[in-house]
Amino acid sequence: MRKRFSALDDSISADGKEEWLQTRPGERCLIRTSAADTGGDFSVVEIISQPGDGTAVHIHRNEDEHFVILEGTARFLCGDRTFDAPAGTSVSGLRNIPHAWCNPFDTPFRMVVIASPGGCEDAFRVIARGGDIDMLALGASFQIEVVGPPMLSHR
Repeated sequence: MRKRFSALDDSISADGKEEWLQTRPGERCLIRTSAADTGGDFSVVEIISQPGDGTAVHIHRNEDEHFVILEGTARFLCGDRTFDAPAGTSVSGLRNIPHAWCNPFDTPFRMVVIASPGGCEDAFRVIARGGDIDMLALGASFQIEVVGPPMLSHR
């Protein structure tokens, strides 16, 4: 599929070069394919996570997420299972199931996240713009519910 660029695609700068979004101090992401490019069917986001980074335990009410670890190792929580996912591993975080990921290791990891349907990648754009963001309200607007602390907070 050939990438179609839209005026709303904040991950591409005016000169057509990729723009990595800083979404947390230890996380950068690049929206490779937005929901706008697929008629809402899916989105693809590449994430680089530094040591010590991770998400809060959360539930997506609207989409399934599929993670492919490209480099390094991620630690995942899916439902009641916690496990390490080295490069080459694929993990599905299905809607309505609590999940999270983190990097408790000494090296960064890189992964691709496919969300189906797409649209939740727009939250990354909002976060990257900065400012005073009510994260609970932002999550609610994307039907993402935080149900627990980041995984690394309870090592």
